[in-house]
Amino acid sequence: MPQCTRKGCNKQFSADISEACVHHPGGPVFHEGLKSWSCCQDYNKPVLSFDDFMQISGCATAESHTTESAPAEAPKSGPSIPVSVTTSPEGQETFSSGKPPAVAAALSAPTSTTQAAPVPEEEDNLDAAVTPGTICKRKGCGVVFESDVLNRKGDDPKSVCMYHPSPPYFREGSKGYLCCKRRVLEFDEFLKIEGCKKGRHVFVPKVTKPVTEEMTDCRVDHYQTVDQVHVSVFAKKVDKERSTVQFKEEQVDVDLYLPDCKRFKRTLDLFGPIDPAASSFSVLGTKVELHLRKQDSRSWTILEKTTQDLGNISLTFGVGGRTGTIGAKNLALDESNKARRA
Repeated sequence: MPQCTRKGCNKQFSADISEACVHHPGGPVFHEGLKSWSCCQDYNKPVLSFDDFMQISGCATAESHTTESAPAEAPKSGPSIPVSVTTSPEGQETFSSGKPPAVAAALSAPTSTTQAAPVPEEEDNLDAAVTPGTICKRKGCGVVFESDVLNRKGDDPKSVCMYHPSPPYFREGSKGYLCCKRRVLEFDEFLKIEGCKKGRHVFVPKVTKPVTEEMTDCRVDHYQTVDQVHVSVFAKKVDKERSTVQFKEEQVDVDLYLPDCKRFKRTLDLFGPIDPAASSFSVLGTKVELHLRKQDSRSWTILEKTTQDLGNISLTFGVGGRTGTIGAKNLALDESNKARRA
């Protein structure tokens, strides 16, 4: 069957069956490690990993699929700071800025050190049923499941999977995979890079044995305004579905699930009381932000209670650097400071 050529769709379709095509009319946007589509980046938030980028749902609908080539739209990038992206064998991306290397270096293959460690590969669970139309999970394959005899358990040519065992590689406009040398500039050409390794398809990955959960520590930082305290827990790729944040009047219980079976769990014994109902949190790509609503306008000397004697410390918010935050129009003082001012 023919395959739709619209970005974000790429489904195989039958010319005899009319089916709507959900796709992206714009082009990909790669900027400082973030990936999005130019047609919907205002409401589809940019993501870090390439797999998440490919899962962003289309924002436009056509009446039917097509095999015609759409006009190429070059990936956009920010002009401010040159950023290089390197991907470890485990799939972890590292972003760094600095003076861009020569173009030849950008188009050259990754060093042998980067490719040294083998990447654990998924295996197909042959006991699990597969729905017709399911696409092979291996990168660069794209074969659509028809039947077990053709694609999984037989010797038919359609059971052969040509794929890329390593993650994608993006650097200064150059695109490819860590496992092979070919590099291209256009995103459409990147999607057409043929696999460099032969194997079997993976339609339903085997569930690996659970790994022992590891407790880890994350950096916690905060700042405050007159009526709120904003706390940042620096944790990447937090599982939104499993993680929880519970607000209490004098405590916040944070329980975050991280990649590689890691977990961050901590109870914050707050310096002052908050309004749990008016407090909230949001999970971002690199951190979790807590927005704590104070019950009063007093300044918090620190984030958490302490048994140590802090001495005669009383922070306030004001218009001068001597009394606290710079830039406020009016002084916001607690009762003790109001008495001092009088």
